[in-house]
Amino acid sequence: MKRLSPTTIGTARPGVLRYRYDRAAVTPGIVHLGIGAFHRAHQAVVVDTLLERELSWGIVGASLRRPDTKEALAPQDGLYSVLTKDGDDRSLRVIGSVLEVLDAAREKAALLARMADPATRIVSLTVTEKGYCYNAATGGLDTRHPEIAADLTHPRDPSTAAGLVVEALRRRRAAGIAPFTVLSCDNLPHNGQVAARVFAEFAEAIDPGLGRWVRDNVAFPGTMIDRIVPATTDADRAEVAGILGLEDAWPVVAEPFLQWVIEDNFVGARPRLELGGAEFVGDVAPYERMKLRMLNGTHSMMAYLGYLSGHEFIAQVIAAPEFRRLVANAFADEIAPTLGMPKAQTDAYGQKLLERYSNTALRHRTYQIAMDGSQKLPQRLLGTIADRLAAGAPFDRLALGVAGWMVYARGVDEKGQPIAVQDPLQPDFANVDPSDVVGGLLALERIFSPELAQNTTFRTTVERQYRLLREVGAAEAVRRIG
Repeated sequence: MKRLSPTTIGTARPGVLRYRYDRAAVTPGIVHLGIGAFHRAHQAVVVDTLLERELSWGIVGASLRRPDTKEALAPQDGLYSVLTKDGDDRSLRVIGSVLEVLDAAREKAALLARMADPATRIVSLTVTEKGYCYNAATGGLDTRHPEIAADLTHPRDPSTAAGLVVEALRRRRAAGIAPFTVLSCDNLPHNGQVAARVFAEFAEAIDPGLGRWVRDNVAFPGTMIDRIVPATTDADRAEVAGILGLEDAWPVVAEPFLQWVIEDNFVGARPRLELGGAEFVGDVAPYERMKLRMLNGTHSMMAYLGYLSGHEFIAQVIAAPEFRRLVANAFADEIAPTLGMPKAQTDAYGQKLLERYSNTALRHRTYQIAMDGSQKLPQRLLGTIADRLAAGAPFDRLALGVAGWMVYARGVDEKGQPIAVQDPLQPDFANVDPSDVVGGLLALERIFSPELAQNTTFRTTVERQYRLLREVGAAEAVRRIG
């Protein structure tokens, strides 16, 4: 079977959607750091539609950790397909908006040159929570992070997102070139503010004048992104090949739903992303708060408790009556009251989420969602719990989610089998005293603020739920608490 490429796409099978613009006329205007599956199923799809009207916003993607995306897409000239699954329905679309993929480790000079180029007006990011190298409890730059320390020692040869962005901005400032807009597209509350603070603090640590320039001149719009994108499997590749009639080394799979809400705060020109379905607003906070707490919060709860209950995929978790009841009650009774939004709106959103979780065609692994929990918990669960504490309201279901993470983080499932925990703080988890797991994990200030960790109600509630999990197992605990 032939490989997908600009020269073979004309032989794709009937029914396959494809970009509808002259790709040779497209010029790059966006550099994207962290070109993983989510970006290619979300922002790059929106830009693909935009390019039908505005050709100067092509994407140059960069892999910061591994060269596999470049190795897969380079022979395809950046082309790849998005397979949308909804039950038994399938739709395949070939995306042309990614013009080039760079491997940051081996092509750092080219990446920095592209970021410093005046044609680049946006540097966007999907580097996950841990990619910001920030202290989740304080929101500031984690100067103790070894990669940050290395970049601060050698700022002209950076490897972190902060280091790359700041070095590119330094070059533009020195050359008298206007800065680009930094567009965070990660699941962080106030992601624009987090990026602004972390990157400005990094710049300030190198040169106070550069730090002031970044604070005064660079725009960091907040965003809310939403689409469920499970990891691509070999079965997905085979299905795509059958539909496409060509081999695609790295397609992505997604649900039909896509939402991108963006704060209208840019330096200079901005793309008309609304042409591709994005929405520009004055304040992203209500959207991101609802999504982070309702979708991401319950996703993490289902990941840990579902994994411990023996469920491999989210659709299996939500199909279990006890889990569906737990999630629905968490939406209505514990999460929605913290959002300050009309009940009708949160009820409708919660119902839509239950439908999305139930999409059996999306084999979204609980193990995948469970990764990097130390970076996700503060945004997804702990902020909601803090608001419930302030209101003097119960949070038993949310606490069960935190306790589920604690059991999972210790690296042994309910059958005594090891869990390959993937988390930057995994060594800290392993060193926790097994006789006081809750206390040991609550002492990790990079996850739990001292104020929260020392709150008696919070501590005793989590301890109670942790004991319940250890005594009766996750499935029975969910049934009892639901």
